Amino acid sequence: MTYSSAVCRFFVVASLATGLAAGHAAAAEKGNPEAKRIVSVGGTITEILYALGAEDRIVARDSTSFYPDAANGKPDVGYMRALSAEGVLGQKPDLILMEEGSGPPPVLEILKASEVPMVTIPTPPQADKIGQKIRDVGAAVGLSDKAEALAVKTEADLKKLAEDVAKVPGPRKKVLFVLSLSNGRVMAGGADTEAGAVIEMAGGINAAPTINGYKPLADEAVIAAQPDVILSMSRGDHKLTPEQVFAVPSMQTTPAAANKALISMDGLLLLGFGPRTPEAARALAAQIYPGAIN
Repeated sequence: MTYSSAVCRFFVVASLATGLAAGHAAAAEKGNPEAKRIVSVGGTITEILYALGAEDRIVARDSTSFYPDAANGKPDVGYMRALSAEGVLGQKPDLILMEEGSGPPPVLEILKASEVPMVTIPTPPQADKIGQKIRDVGAAVGLSDKAEALAVKTEADLKKLAEDVAKVPGPRKKVLFVLSLSNGRVMAGGADTEAGAVIEMAGGINAAPTINGYKPLADEAVIAAQPDVILSMSRGDHKLTPEQVFAVPSMQTTPAAANKALISMDGLLLLGFGPRTPEAARALAAQIYPGAIN
């Protein structure tokens, strides 16, 4: 990009992000209950908005928002961690609703400085925080009553799942979530991750508790973990086949390899931590412990 084109682009974005006063920044976290032009950033936020019946108020969504299928008909403002202020503000939103972790930071600063109300929804990877996530989205768009009903149902479903999982007989199986494979190196889901939490909800034991987040796991750690089951995502760049997974040398001595035990699930369903999480965790439990739960 030339200097002159960069300058022009700066002024285009700056003109969209009007109202740099501190008062505007303060208003950014208050939401807009009457919003009719919502830009939804984050697959779970979009899913919740649809579940609340607010789909007609969404004017655009990010590329992680592909459920339900109808969301794919909305304009796409890009990947949630690589947003463009110009792309978001160009939709003329009256509310920007985004998941925690969206970015990059310089873009967030422009969005916060604009006149457009913006709400960031916390997304901790904990089952007992899902209800609050739903309530937060509902409060931001003036649908607290519907959100409360959905949150209560989701929490009840999670409680019933926990009761059913507690009745599963026998030892708990160790499950290793594999985000990706690169040059034979396993990128795994450790502690404080959605993957680790959903494994526990399903009655499994996270086989990579010694790492935090999604990080490479040393070959020795994979061998020592001895996972009974490998869990992966079933679509996009993260899709893995049994041939790919069990060809990795560190995997070959594991019980999972001996039984070709690979479970693949939709990533947003599995890791979204929204209204469908009870369904996702139950489906995972049914595959980890065949015949013991339905």
